[in-house]
Amino acid sequence: MTEQPAGAADLRAPRDHAEAQLLLRTGAIDLEGRLLDASNVTLVGAIRTDTMAAECVYKPVAGERPLWDFPDGTLAGREISAFLVSEATGWRIVPPTVLREGPFGPGMVQLWMDGDEGVDLPAFVRKDDPGLRRMAVFDAVVNNADRKGGHIIPMPDGHVYGVDHGICFSVDPKLRTLLWRWAGKPLPDDAVAMLERLADELRGDLGALLHEHLTRREVRCTEQRVATLLRTGRHPEPSGEWPALPWPPF
Repeated sequence: MTEQPAGAADLRAPRDHAEAQLLLRTGAIDLEGRLLDASNVTLVGAIRTDTMAAECVYKPVAGERPLWDFPDGTLAGREISAFLVSEATGWRIVPPTVLREGPFGPGMVQLWMDGDEGVDLPAFVRKDDPGLRRMAVFDAVVNNADRKGGHIIPMPDGHVYGVDHGICFSVDPKLRTLLWRWAGKPLPDDAVAMLERLADELRGDLGALLHEHLTRREVRCTEQRVATLLRTGRHPEPSGEWPALPWPPF
């Protein structure tokens, strides 16, 4: 899943997502640096318990830059909301993620994923890959306004993760992505089945969890996007009300 940080030879990496969540919730964070190309403060470091260790990303709420079109809540809250939806889909698109106290206050802490360095990302994002297609459906649900190529992490085992979901869940149509390959095409059967389950969960426990981080209108609009996908049975197409492609694309 992810390599052990330096100096943790006597500790093991988490074996699965459940252990990763435990590590992220309870581990001690030792920051090692900052990703300078990120628009908000994004720190990386090691996280350890007595038995496990891994690398993590920490985005403190205190380091968030205010955005006029995302005035409510926090970007960290949107990151954890995307994780909750990802878990509900069963597709595990978003790496294990928690909200917790960190060295600079509360923030999002996410397991660092070591992607396959041999993958040519510009070529990969143009492929008809099942993992990318699931990500395209997920992004339509959460209204992802920034699916850059660099936010896509193909793994050595073929799984595809997505990261950086701080500007999702707008009440306005803001889907901006490189994954328009399937625009207007019928949704695959597994996506329809997932959306039917997700619609039920949004009316229940998942909706209640999202209300802790998003406004009521944002949650309601998420339900409406799922309903629209089920009604049309097709991948969305660019709305024309918002740039369809992120910039820069990678």
